[in-house]
Amino acid sequence: MLQSGAAQAPAKINLTLEIMARRADGYHRVRSVMLPIGLHDVVRWQPAERFAFACDDGAPRDKSNLVVRAFDALQIQPALDVTLEKHIPTGGGLGGGSSDGAAILRAAAAGAFGTLGEKDFVKIARGLGSDVPFFLVETGALVEGTGERVTALGRLPDWWTVIVMPPVAVDTAVAYSALDAKRGKRFKVASRNESPSMAAVEAVQRRDFNAAIAACMNDFESVIAAREPKIAGALEALRAAGARVARLSGSGSSCFALAETQAEANAIAERLKLPSKVRVHVAPLAPTNPWR
Repeated sequence: MLQSGAAQAPAKINLTLEIMARRADGYHRVRSVMLPIGLHDVVRWQPAERFAFACDDGAPRDKSNLVVRAFDALQIQPALDVTLEKHIPTGGGLGGGSSDGAAILRAAAAGAFGTLGEKDFVKIARGLGSDVPFFLVETGALVEGTGERVTALGRLPDWWTVIVMPPVAVDTAVAYSALDAKRGKRFKVASRNESPSMAAVEAVQRRDFNAAIAACMNDFESVIAAREPKIAGALEALRAAGARVARLSGSGSSCFALAETQAEANAIAERLKLPSKVRVHVAPLAPTNPWR
């Protein structure tokens, strides 16, 4: 009989996000340094007569939810009641849905849902979404291609983040279209040797905070901030509160400050001046068991 269990699904920030030229198939290649943080959704399950799924916080409860899609991709519907507790905002650029799906794949690989036979979990992750493979490595990573090339960075520094979550959602497809329109047809990709993501990889692995904030960038930020005043306001509020760097995460809407210590992060959060509906979360980068 299957046993009760739970898995944490961490959010992520994009320390860097380089968007390459659009491919013939319509997709864009990316180069990004992604870092998991200590803000988690939680997936819980317990034995039941049949498979059932529930979640809160307005997240989808049907087969569009990546938790359900992960079970479908594994070709199983175990006799479990599965509940998703959402703490990561949906549509915030923090990877919550992708992390939720990856949490199911990691639990399945560990045998939580019985013997499944040979499964290519990386291939399944790629089929679920471009960010899902990143969450399988359980640490920071350089992510390239359309998300399928993931190079783990090892144990992360003891840095902290201040996450600001404006009450607005950003459509990723709209973000890409806006960026393409701004760049025009003559846009050229910088060489890998000049890549801020490669500089960020070195900074993280050397625990060089100043180099990390110097490399921190997001190609979406200027176009999204120009379209969404609440996002522009969140970035400005972080800078006014003393953040040494403030950036958009993913295509938004969440923004973050990177801080070297918990005290610095708390001080930034305390000085923030934001509308009442804006959520703020202070969280460390998330060390994980395989890399401790």
